[in-house]
Amino acid sequence: MGLLTQIATLPLAPVRGVAWVMERLVQAAEDEYYDPGPIERALVDLEQALLDGEIDEETFDRREDELLDRLEEIRAHRATLA
Repeated sequence: MGLLTQIATLPLAPVRGVAWVMERLVQAAEDEYYDPGPIERALVDLEQALLDGEIDEETFDRREDELLDRLEEIRAHRATLA
């Protein structure tokens, strides 16, 4: 970028700054949403709740299916990025 271009687009600097911040926020949110760690911990907690008798087998199966579906969604998303 030349000096004249930088001077001419200087009034747009705040807009570019806000756009940059928004891109970083979206990226951070996506990183958190597609993190498999919380899902894996939830599966461990769910199994422990079943073993402790806090939930029945039907509840366990239903919730496990939901968590495994979510984990598959995360893995598919990561595969598309790779």
